[in-house]
Amino acid sequence: MTEPKANINSSNLNSEVQHKYGSQVHILDNKFLSGLLARLCSPETYQPEINHLVQLLYSQLLMTVMNEEFPTENFESATRMVEIHPECLLSGKRLKHDQRAIVVNLARAGTYPSHVCFDTLHYALHYEVLRQDHIFAARTVDGKNHVTGAELGATKIGGDKDSSMVLFPDPMGATGNTIISAVAHYKNRVAGTAKKMIALHLIVTPEYLKAVLAAHPDLFIYALRLDRGLSSEAVISTPPGTHWDQERGLNDKQYIVPGGGGFGEIMNNSFV
Repeated sequence: MTEPKANINSSNLNSEVQHKYGSQVHILDNKFLSGLLARLCSPETYQPEINHLVQLLYSQLLMTVMNEEFPTENFESATRMVEIHPECLLSGKRLKHDQRAIVVNLARAGTYPSHVCFDTLHYALHYEVLRQDHIFAARTVDGKNHVTGAELGATKIGGDKDSSMVLFPDPMGATGNTIISAVAHYKNRVAGTAKKMIALHLIVTPEYLKAVLAAHPDLFIYALRLDRGLSSEAVISTPPGTHWDQERGLNDKQYIVPGGGGFGEIMNNSFV
């Protein structure tokens, strides 16, 4: 009697939170990663555990992005059984080895996540098609500490972006100003046409999603969690995005609630 085959597909393995923000937004519904992220946001979590958790969270988030967004290719290769059974080669699909990819380090909160993504991508792509760029980005504020935008400082861009997957790992998607400025920089000042631009976040807010998608509707956004903790109970009881204009995840100083504090500060243990 033939055993039934399991019905396994990407929606089973990478389930997402149902929302009304549009098809460009992907908020993962992963219980394991959700628990780790809660631990990362706890006031009782310090270094070096903070960076250990960031490494695990970003490596898993990146794997989801690669499986869902990166092109694939067929492959055939020998295994250790080739001497006994040379006629039986392993065949299947893998990520396309020659797919160009750029990981953008948005210093300072994005520095370690960028390194984690850059390092992990080497296991899937050939080193010659992979690079890491660097941008120093900082919030700009007014006299009342209200965020007014983002300022891009020194940059180190290693070439064009033609046919590349351009990744922007940035833990906290709060106001969206940094990502808006960084994506605009690549669109307007880096030569070539990217295949896709993808932002990778641990946490995003409704305000972030609205601002970023208005500026860059072609940007793909992946996040482990949506925080809208300052919304009313009535709004929170509805699926995310149902009452987008009434959803709030930022306090008056543009910090995410419940959030996890300033990740650039806690990851670098530098509170300035």
